[in-house]
Amino acid sequence: MSSATPPPECPAHASPGVRTGTGLLPLSSAVGSADPRAAYRKLREEWGNVAKVELEPGVPAWLVMGYRELLTITRQEQLFSRDGRKWRHMYDGVVSPDSGLLPMMGWRASVIGSDGAEHRRLRAPLDDGVAKMDQRKVRRQVEALCTDLIARFSERGRADLVTEYATIVPMLSLASLFGLDSTEGEELLNALIALFGSADDSQAGNRQFEEILLDTVRERQKNPADDMTTVFINHPNLRNEAERLQSIVVMISAGNETVTAWIAHTLRLMLTDPRFAAQLHGGRLGVDDALDLALWREPPMNNMPARYALRDTELGGQFIRAGDCLILGHAAANDDPAIRTDDGQEEWGNRAHLAFSAGPHVCPAQVPARLITRTAVNTALHLLPGMKLSIPLEEVAWRPSPWTRVPVSLPAEFSASRIPAGKPARKPAGSGR
Repeated sequence: MSSATPPPECPAHASPGVRTGTGLLPLSSAVGSADPRAAYRKLREEWGNVAKVELEPGVPAWLVMGYRELLTITRQEQLFSRDGRKWRHMYDGVVSPDSGLLPMMGWRASVIGSDGAEHRRLRAPLDDGVAKMDQRKVRRQVEALCTDLIARFSERGRADLVTEYATIVPMLSLASLFGLDSTEGEELLNALIALFGSADDSQAGNRQFEEILLDTVRERQKNPADDMTTVFINHPNLRNEAERLQSIVVMISAGNETVTAWIAHTLRLMLTDPRFAAQLHGGRLGVDDALDLALWREPPMNNMPARYALRDTELGGQFIRAGDCLILGHAAANDDPAIRTDDGQEEWGNRAHLAFSAGPHVCPAQVPARLITRTAVNTALHLLPGMKLSIPLEEVAWRPSPWTRVPVSLPAEFSASRIPAGKPARKPAGSGR
């Protein structure tokens, strides 16, 4: 994401085989297709485990789809850098200064844009902030929020589980952790949807997102509070206001979009996969196992930008030039035939998926992400009996993005009931750990 600067519906039936004038597959068309796995498998047949794709018209990149190749580029900082200033297409005129890719891919003076000792210095505040989090308190707050949201629509017997639930829970939960109110949380959400879309409004969304958080940082500098913003302000590793701001930007932006997707995909599996739903409702499948199954099938970051080759090298049989951009294909790597069997049984109880990436830049917020997602799914499972999807599965559309795969909507029907707002849901039988 660029610190200097950092949607319409996506067709449900976008063809995974549509190519541009360059002959390369646009990455957003694969993510937004009805079956991304089919798109990635076609790429693998054509290219092998490392395929050339298009990020936006005229901007190529390598999509790393092999499980072992992905581990290679995430673990070898001396060869594959996270520093966006190493991207040669930024300086040869291929990427426009107003490109919608820059909020996600441009360099930031943050943990995302650094390697080695500098990365470890900037990573420590994130790890320390998560470690200081009162998980029981957060779980109670998230459960009360989820119950309140469901109480708004439970008597109708129908709701859009994305727009009325999955998109709201993580942002309001994270906003509360950082001391923002619900109005500010909704403003952040709208800005983030634009930012992750990497389209024409991406840079404007990034600016709005940072302005809201900068106001909060400056307010907490004057009036400290018991929140995560104050924790970051006081951390000795963060040397100035810009580093404090960017650390908060990373935590909220990465946490919100991915948790939204994780909640939505788990609910979608409950609504559309009879075997999954039966195992979950019958108590044979714990919620944590269900969450990991969702991560295997639909990792929230289908593709993660990026690594940049520091010298000419070879990867997966492809010649990689110094300065080339490599995208981490989490979804494709989870589907790599080298680690998967046809029946998918290895998914149950298996956390070897790459949904949280790997190496030094592995997601620092796995604990709060799982806590919020588990609580949201548990609450919906208990309070919305008889859930079923209101539209055919093939009509589910996806937000446009080359990175995240989030449903535009998930209309569902369930048994209508009145739920008192603010009353936490009981933990259902078989709900897992």
